[in-house]
Amino acid sequence: MMNRGKISFGKIGFNLGGSKATEGASTTPTLPRNDDVAKSTVASSGFGTFGKTSDENTSEPKEAEQGDMETVMGFSGFGKKAREFNLDALVDETRKSAIDRNRENIEKLKLKASEQEQGEGSLPAVPVLSDAQTPEANKSESDNDDDDDFIGPRPPPGLDVPRASAESESESEDEEQHKLPITHELVLEHGTKTVSALAVDPSGTRLVSGDVSYDVKYWDFQGMDQSKEAFRSFCPADGYPVNSVDYSSTGDKVLVVSGSQQAKVYDRDGIELFECVRGDMYLHDMARTKGHIAGLTCGVWHPRDKEEFLTSCRDGTCRLWHTSQPGSQKNVIKARAMNGLKTNPTTCAYNRDGMLVACACDDGSIQMWDHRKSFVNVAVNVKNAHDKGSDTSGLTFAYDNKGFATRGGDDTLKLWDIRNTKAAIHTKNGLFNRFPMTNCVFSPNDQMLITGTSLSKGETSGKLHVIDRNAWETVRELEVGPSHVVKIIWHPRLNQLMIGCGDGSVRILYDPKLSRNGAVLVAGRHKKRSKQAEVVVSQQVITPHALPMFREERHKSTRKLEERDRKDPVRSRQPDLPVGKAGSGGRVSAGGSTLSSYIIRNMGLRNKVHEEGDPREALLKYAKEAEENPYWVTPAYKRNQPQPIFQETEPAVKEGEEPATKKAKH
Repeated sequence: MMNRGKISFGKIGFNLGGSKATEGASTTPTLPRNDDVAKSTVASSGFGTFGKTSDENTSEPKEAEQGDMETVMGFSGFGKKAREFNLDALVDETRKSAIDRNRENIEKLKLKASEQEQGEGSLPAVPVLSDAQTPEANKSESDNDDDDDFIGPRPPPGLDVPRASAESESESEDEEQHKLPITHELVLEHGTKTVSALAVDPSGTRLVSGDVSYDVKYWDFQGMDQSKEAFRSFCPADGYPVNSVDYSSTGDKVLVVSGSQQAKVYDRDGIELFECVRGDMYLHDMARTKGHIAGLTCGVWHPRDKEEFLTSCRDGTCRLWHTSQPGSQKNVIKARAMNGLKTNPTTCAYNRDGMLVACACDDGSIQMWDHRKSFVNVAVNVKNAHDKGSDTSGLTFAYDNKGFATRGGDDTLKLWDIRNTKAAIHTKNGLFNRFPMTNCVFSPNDQMLITGTSLSKGETSGKLHVIDRNAWETVRELEVGPSHVVKIIWHPRLNQLMIGCGDGSVRILYDPKLSRNGAVLVAGRHKKRSKQAEVVVSQQVITPHALPMFREERHKSTRKLEERDRKDPVRSRQPDLPVGKAGSGGRVSAGGSTLSSYIIRNMGLRNKVHEEGDPREALLKYAKEAEENPYWVTPAYKRNQPQPIFQETEPAVKEGEEPATKKAKH
């Protein structure tokens, strides 16, 4: 008969011949061996045996010796038998404890409900769950937990939950869902014109703004104090308003789209990287040109690819560009109206995963193309989405990629389902808009839709409209500043609202409890003090044993040294003082700083004729000197007219007669 030998890992040994099972070997693998073969094998080997032997006489001293050795070596516990668990008993015990706890919770709920509804009648009978109806618990609770802290299953259908608590819970959920970070405000002064473009990098550390007065400014939240000044400002295209700015998916590049034909790409610090090429305006086919030939309207980066961006233009095309080839576009997309003629895109956008390229046109249509295919056939075409001739100013996709919203120039806001675009799901009217850059955005939780309105006649402030996406009800109307609301950004990481206004300011709304970084960092800083100019004094070498003529005086304070240098005209660089009356070396006296003023103030004063008395007498007193010593006129007429001839005096004219000089000649 064959016996199974067993290997024991508990006591570092194995028995190949014994029929008796060793301790701790219930689950160990076995090797089939014959007793005779095992005995002959052990006897023939010269290494002895491993573990216990089959000899009963020598088993006890060997076991004692082995136990002492295991204690000394430190592995006496390795051979203990594994603890056995009865799973069926544990499941039954857990099931019973869960049933008892459910019964206790139901009774407590019954008592609370009866206390609240005293005087209104008794509660209906509450059915008690049986063992078959009660679900089995997957995990048992500890016995030390309190019953009040235990969260059991839902109450049975027969037990009514108080309505007040249910309503309060639903209201709290709605408040949490529609909570807006609008408790605080930070104003950045961009300029005096309308802020038409706004963008924040993905990390939320920098903000870029552009206005209709051709300027673009960079703002850094981490390096900004309460002075709130931009660290860089430039003009991308003089004479053209800035229509759009956008950060790439990694935040290392900024796309600036102005009203010119060429878009520009800048780095994070505002250094221009390249400029897109301009197309040939004399070509009829727009696919043959290398770039746009009319004014740009919008531009966005690809949400996944950091090297690709999209631009829309009034030449009837949208073009895809790659940063490695700024000399020519990557693809050309032609927008067509219902009659087949070209139509001009007013805004463009990617969906959230970049699979769709969309644009809104001035004929009121919304057209989308599949990015994975050729841009010939339109994948989605929504005709008459807005009024024809009105510029659709905003097009944005929801975070779930199932819906999108459009902000029209016809004073409407529409919500669409991309799976069924025959008609809009919801429409909001009466939202006045006068800017072709006004946009709309979804909240980070995708439950709200936000847009702004312009000032109409009689209004004093622009409004921010917050609309519930599901119920399509206005959650909040917030007045923002004394001007229009044009551009809106709700950054999901900062949880802050950036609003570009018509008065040239960028207003940032935030809540210190809900928002993080961004404007919160700026509001907590103080204004940096301007450093006063400090006088740098050269280091002095102290030589105590030098000769007196080479020894430098040791000054304990710089104030005395400055006073001494001030008295020295050479060290203080004192300018030359004005000289006396004569002047020398090109310098004039204190009478004047120029030569003409010097002559007027000095030479004129020296020969000044006092106007006191009769001027005729003042001149005649020099007549005798002029006759005796003639200098100017008399020597010139000395030869040809020694005797001067003066004009004779005319006789007096009687009244009523004309003088002889005025009588008519006959």
